[in-house]
Amino acid sequence: QVQLVESGGGLVQAGESLRLSCAISGSINSINTEGWYRQAPGKRRELVATITSGGSTLYADSVKGRFTISRDNARNARKTVYLQMNSLKPEDTAVYYCTADGPTFDSWGQGIQVTVSS
Repeated sequence: QVQLVESGGGLVQAGESLRLSCAISGSINSINTEGWYRQAPGKRRELVATITSGGSTLYADSVKGRFTISRDNARNARKTVYLQMNSLKPEDTAVYYCTADGPTFDSWGQGIQVTVSS
């Protein structure tokens, strides 16, 4: 199992940038894929971006070219996954969730609010 804690959310104006961080601890060597999802009010939760253990990335069409997922090297059973969000739009407003899955688990963070004003 792993534990995930998101940080870095907040309120920004359209066109500005934010970087979300996800601190991961626990069985980090068992993780296959880390990712970010989001859920806007009244909408279904949707994939934003994922990164595999091999470094392959996947992005939702709506964020391609604006968002970048990355991670640092694991250290002392901890690692951090980032979501750099540039050129933010009001439609990016949502609760963002960090995720990590492995052979026996599918873990989610508690979520963090990102609000983009027009």
